[in-house]
Amino acid sequence: MTSLWRVSVRMSPDRSEETRATFVALAPQGFEERDVDGQLELALYVNGEGLEGVRACLPGAMVTPVEGGWEHAWRTFHRPAEVAGIWLGPPWETPPDPSCAVVIDPGRAFGTGAHPTTRLCIELLARIGGGRSLLDVGCGSGVLGIAAARLGFGPITCVDVDPVAVQTTAANAAANGVSLESQVLDALSDPLPSADVAVVNVLLGPVEAILARLEARDVITSGYLRGERPAAPCWAQAETAVLDGWAADHFRKTR
Repeated sequence: MTSLWRVSVRMSPDRSEETRATFVALAPQGFEERDVDGQLELALYVNGEGLEGVRACLPGAMVTPVEGGWEHAWRTFHRPAEVAGIWLGPPWETPPDPSCAVVIDPGRAFGTGAHPTTRLCIELLARIGGGRSLLDVGCGSGVLGIAAARLGFGPITCVDVDPVAVQTTAANAAANGVSLESQVLDALSDPLPSADVAVVNVLLGPVEAILARLEARDVITSGYLRGERPAAPCWAQAETAVLDGWAADHFRKTR
């Protein structure tokens, strides 16, 4: 019986932005991108329970079963990455220096942190430098909060509207020997904790809404494509970084 499905869409590279945004919403843990005969193919993996919802969002997508051995295929998809001296990877890989590693078991709910937007956020956080408090808005599996601890930030607070994400963040922090606070919070309506630095790696629309509510001196934003930039009144852009078609920005509070 098939328990995992591969859902893929092919398109011209110059028409990929809207589809990429849909994939970000459906698979924030990461998805495959590859060139197939001059076309860009985007693909994600989903279990049977989530298949119909994904198909509804991606009409015309190719759906293929991942049969025996899918666990190995899933492990192949989640490869380690290194950014700003921080190793990001799953527990079946061995980091060169555990004290500089963020080890995350992706399961099938969250990723290991190798997605370009996560890597961009870590790169920009490293350039800011640690020694200050940090708020991670939309923490997912807690990769950014744990990486921030490795970079010397603290205290660290991670928030997400999804209770499973908050529980996963707490478990991953403990597994990595990192101390942080995680709490369920709706960043669009609930009061946000203040911090010296905030990181917001979600979609463009929520980024803009959250920027209007943040109490921080610096913020790193991502979750959107190259060429896009959040509308950010009261914030001055300090730097932009791009990777594999994705973008991240460092903003400083102006007033």
